[in-house]
Amino acid sequence: MPNTQAQIALLFDLFDRFGAEHYGEAVSQLQHALQCAQLARDHACSDAMILASLLHDIGRMIDPTGNDAELEGIDARHEVIGAQALSALFGPEVTEPVRLHVDAKRYLCATDAAYAASLSAASILSLAVQGGAMTADEQHRFEQEPYFADAVQLRRFDDWGKRSGCEVATLESYRPLIEALAAPRPGA
Repeated sequence: MPNTQAQIALLFDLFDRFGAEHYGEAVSQLQHALQCAQLARDHACSDAMILASLLHDIGRMIDPTGNDAELEGIDARHEVIGAQALSALFGPEVTEPVRLHVDAKRYLCATDAAYAASLSAASILSLAVQGGAMTADEQHRFEQEPYFADAVQLRRFDDWGKRSGCEVATLESYRPLIEALAAPRPGA
């Protein structure tokens, strides 16, 4: 259990060190994470989805150099980095929506013209380096993912959670939820 507490402390430390950073949006990474988690709460999502919404961009903080890589046309795969790191603490109900949230953007861009037209400038830039809208074959494969629906919902929160001046709960208020869902994972 001490290792679990150390890993939780690392999550909070990442937000302390990089939460004030922006990656092309009007809000900081911390505000974005808190807005996404609040949206999940407001939509009566499961605790795992609330946590996935809070932590979906943690890979941007684990490897902040990837944020600049996008400007150079390189996909740093923050969703994979984040999901892998989170797998030491959380099960697939948290990590899979995190891992799939970029694919969900690609999926929605291929299947929902209104969604694609609503993307922020930063999301449009990252979409280009992440592979663009999915092909029909990619869409079909993505729809077969066990956490497909959760990933699409998380993606919508991701896009909505970029508004200035929103009232949200504090990061610290999520500590009990993080501790409740965290457990050491064999082989992680």
